Amino acid sequence: MVTDEASRFESSEMLATFLASTPLLSESWRLCATVATTASRSFVTERSGGGVVYVAFSGVQMAGGFDSSWRNLVPLESIGNVPLLFLHRNNETDEPVTVHAGMLNLFYSIFNEFQTQMLAIMGNTDTKSIVITGHSIGGAIASLCALWVLSYLQHISSSVSVPVLCITFGSPLLGNGSFSSAILKQRWGGNFCHVVSKHDIMPRLLFAPITPNTAQLNLLLQLWQLFMTAPSFGNLAVQISDKQKKELFNFVMSYLYAASQDGEGSAPILFHPFGSYFFVSEEGAVCVDSSKAIIKMMHLMFASSSPACSIEDHLRYGDYVKKLSLQSLNQKDSMQGNIPDSSYEAGLELAVQSSGLANQELATESAKECLKMTRRMGPSPTQNAASLAITLSKVVPYRAEIEWYKDWCGQQVDQMGYYDLFKRRRSTSKMAMKVNMNRHKLARFWDNVIDKLEKNELPHDFLIVRDKWVYASHFYKLLVEPLDIAEYYGKGKHTTKGHYMQHGRERRYWIFDKWWKDKRATAEENNERSKFASLTQDSCFWARVEEARCWLNSVGSESDTSKLAVLWDNIEKFEKYAMELIDNKEVSEDVLAKNSSYSMLVEDLRKVRELTAKAKRLPHNFNPFLDGEVIP
Repeated sequence: MVTDEASRFESSEMLATFLASTPLLSESWRLCATVATTASRSFVTERSGGGVVYVAFSGVQMAGGFDSSWRNLVPLESIGNVPLLFLHRNNETDEPVTVHAGMLNLFYSIFNEFQTQMLAIMGNTDTKSIVITGHSIGGAIASLCALWVLSYLQHISSSVSVPVLCITFGSPLLGNGSFSSAILKQRWGGNFCHVVSKHDIMPRLLFAPITPNTAQLNLLLQLWQLFMTAPSFGNLAVQISDKQKKELFNFVMSYLYAASQDGEGSAPILFHPFGSYFFVSEEGAVCVDSSKAIIKMMHLMFASSSPACSIEDHLRYGDYVKKLSLQSLNQKDSMQGNIPDSSYEAGLELAVQSSGLANQELATESAKECLKMTRRMGPSPTQNAASLAITLSKVVPYRAEIEWYKDWCGQQVDQMGYYDLFKRRRSTSKMAMKVNMNRHKLARFWDNVIDKLEKNELPHDFLIVRDKWVYASHFYKLLVEPLDIAEYYGKGKHTTKGHYMQHGRERRYWIFDKWWKDKRATAEENNERSKFASLTQDSCFWARVEEARCWLNSVGSESDTSKLAVLWDNIEKFEKYAMELIDNKEVSEDVLAKNSSYSMLVEDLRKVRELTAKAKRLPHNFNPFLDGEVIP
């Protein structure tokens, strides 16, 4: 019998209590307050006991340039100097990952100095963990900086492990839904903790539309710039009249309500939350990590606010941090004598009390419904992993049949090999039809594994301590991807879509490449071989052969000498690459079969070179290429 995982309400409330009991929040806020007055438009670093390094970013920034970009989103393909390979889209129709243009500009304005200091910090053996923090605008910059650190550590080697935590206070939203999904898929959601108070308008400001009427737009920009430029925000309430506060509150509230209803009846939501949200109120705190639940909680808590509090609360995070520990104890005492029947209900009651909505009947019920969204239904991650292991054993016969087919291809008298026989298969071949069916079944299985992993439905150490999944996925890739390539070129898809490597390769293979790369980075391997590999170690070898074939076919018809030089350069690079694989015995014997695509390419290349050499010896007005002597 499959049982549900323990309720998240208990862990959410317990996580909030645990976080409040550590020095993380208090130390982070102390540095945020310090940097606001001593290092505006910059950041400070501080090393504490236990090897923890804090990096705090100022919420006071220059407002120049934000009049036009305060709501613009720009694509994010790299962060700093590190490409974000995990942002690869499933298909061309997926929304690209984008972030706030102004925030990204501010990040790059401090990046060089930040990178220099972080490289020194990460290179210090005394550094055990890194906490990156910021208040207001500084929180958004801190998130981008934390993203760079995480990406950099992933890029250099998975063996370098420095825990990274980003804690923000009253930070505005940063990116679109694809950005939020990418963070979740990378399993970095737990590295970001956004502290948001019950009434603070700043984290909710970007739910307002791009083109409001002129008066509202001017008011939003005025508030935005005040949040950015006032060192202590001491006269913030004075600079905006009570009437303006009310107008601004109602305006943001209306769009926040629409967002909490999944955007129905309003413009689409441009900015989405990511990571975990640590909601604080006078009554306590609660952690929420579901994007939809976060938006609904933002609305419910803000609805109980007032126009004046919505601005002033942005300055009160220091008060909340000081009170959290004591409030947590008082909150639990208030439940004595009225204990719910189950731990699930107890956790839910504590979460609602912590949100500050327990004394409002309608809001209480709405908050409960909202928090129920965060409960994980169905099997636990461990149970999912066990179930996948059973399914893996059931799909092994499909893989075995493909292996048998590969061996059978190597015994045929036409000496074409595994790749070419499948590429040129007849539609009436029952054996090839069975192999093709197995190919699709295995693809569905592995796509399901990736889907569960990216939805956090598998244990966090799934790939770390379960080596069999990395090895199984790698073997699957080496065995089956050549068939995918054969299908792609056999049906001529390269003529309409482009070559396989750039336009046809399935996302699962890019993911398996990363798994294998990370695995090899932590293991010492002896790559010397005494005989040819059973499977070619580059699963894309045949795609590279097909590209080289196209380059060679273009040589005879290309009259532009510069383009011709590029073609020959590409061909020669492929030759060198292929010979290294062969010399190292990293190809299977079917690559060298007499009539394989690779062998035929080598033979055609030899003929073209002979004709080229012959042409150089003949009079300049005689060109054998033009006389049709080149192999097509």
